[in-house]
Amino acid sequence: MPGSVASVFLLNPDQCQRAARTHDPRFDGIFFIGIITTRIYCRPICPARVSVSSHRRFFVSAAAAERAGYRPCLRCRPELAPGRAPVDAVSRLAFAAAVRIGAGALNGRSVADLASELNVSERHLRRALEREIGVAPIELAQTHRLLLAKRLLADTALTVTHIAFASGFQSLRRFNTVFRERYRLSPSRLRRTAQASDGGRRARAASASTHPIVANDPMAATDPVKDLVRLTLAYRAPLAWDVLLQRLDRDAIPGVELVQGGRYGRTARIEGRSGVVFAADAVPRSHAALGTHLHVEVSLSLLPALMPLLARLRQLFDLDAEPALIDAHLEQGGLASLVARRRGIRIPGALDSFDIVLGALIRGGRSPAMPARDPTRRVVRALGDPLDTGVPGLDRLAPTAARIAEAGAARLEALGVSPSRAHALVTAARAIADGHLVLEPGSDVVAAHRALLAIEGVSDRLATQIVMRTLYWPDAFPVSDRALQRAAGVSGPGTLRALAQRWQPWRAYAALHLWLQEKER
Repeated sequence: MPGSVASVFLLNPDQCQRAARTHDPRFDGIFFIGIITTRIYCRPICPARVSVSSHRRFFVSAAAAERAGYRPCLRCRPELAPGRAPVDAVSRLAFAAAVRIGAGALNGRSVADLASELNVSERHLRRALEREIGVAPIELAQTHRLLLAKRLLADTALTVTHIAFASGFQSLRRFNTVFRERYRLSPSRLRRTAQASDGGRRARAASASTHPIVANDPMAATDPVKDLVRLTLAYRAPLAWDVLLQRLDRDAIPGVELVQGGRYGRTARIEGRSGVVFAADAVPRSHAALGTHLHVEVSLSLLPALMPLLARLRQLFDLDAEPALIDAHLEQGGLASLVARRRGIRIPGALDSFDIVLGALIRGGRSPAMPARDPTRRVVRALGDPLDTGVPGLDRLAPTAARIAEAGAARLEALGVSPSRAHALVTAARAIADGHLVLEPGSDVVAAHRALLAIEGVSDRLATQIVMRTLYWPDAFPVSDRALQRAAGVSGPGTLRALAQRWQPWRAYAALHLWLQEKER
């Protein structure tokens, strides 16, 4: 995308050199630095002494660096870097494939399977990834697995066997072999080296306690959830965590999601595994410093699905956004006063795409005026599977698309859903369950939006809101939304569309600023 950091910055080695010298955090995860003399690659923010400029090589991805024979730095830890935002993807196909591979699409599955899902030939998929990212699909998948394994070795007390399978390897032997070949040391030796370089703090913290909630936390009112793995998710500051929590709380599915005390919690079912997840910003709201990562706690029961879970959490919290770039662009587009009030806002995404469809179609895209009368609660209680978490307010798994489709519109109406919304929801659920409607990051936005509009009872506003959250699309903008028109001071969708052109390609963030302003009036 012209004007973005990724498309302009990466083509200019001089700018890469300046960013490397200044350790500029805006470019963390945008590129990586390979040091020729040590054969190690680092993040731009690495605290190590800056090498001689002639000894540096620059790579668009960690996978490209590893393909060139470099191994990850133990100090700056490339596996913790934020990812690339979807707006920076120069090829929709490459982006879609890279997102799915990062979420474990090739763990136990073939490149041909992934190509079939993306409706392209295997050869075309390989060619697109080689051209845009510089590596083959299998190499990209291997890098993701190894970096996740390295992270778990350094940050947790999990056994090597648990780590091998949690990282997507199909056997312990294969894991050990690939790890030694790529990083030139064994997993156990890397763990000792990482802990020694870090003073052992992370490992001790991981093994000291598995309690997910701090003392006096509102979520700890009864028996706590036990046996959680603690990890972090990096982001580029600033992050308007309070605003993000407000939006998540507004749309929360009762029994499935809970926001309390500056913390987000929810039940999750991924690849047949069920458990709970908690997330909180590492910097308290009263603290003046800018944070750099979220604290995340995940049930051990979800460990076999850890790779897709972490990818979905990044999408849920929009952690790969580039807030400095987005804020500056919106300020130049006439939203300076709004941006100044809420720097670093994020678009809430989806842990499970059907959750967004469920809530949006039952409620019409708005939060319930009276939660006690919200039919979503009754639908979840009746059609969602129970899950014993020990946490009040988190006791159900969200109903699947297949379950809603099987229940039918009449059952939903009996649970309090209006007839038009019940029929729209069942139609959408059947399309998703049958694979005719795909709502996954990287999917065709236009096709998904068109398919949603074809469902009777789904307006342009609803379809756009669903696409915005499920497809992780930063330029979604429902021009038919009356609240947006009022907030922007215009009288119709045509005028709003013309006005919003100045906010492309981040119109979704502009929409959130305007929605928040309208809510305060």
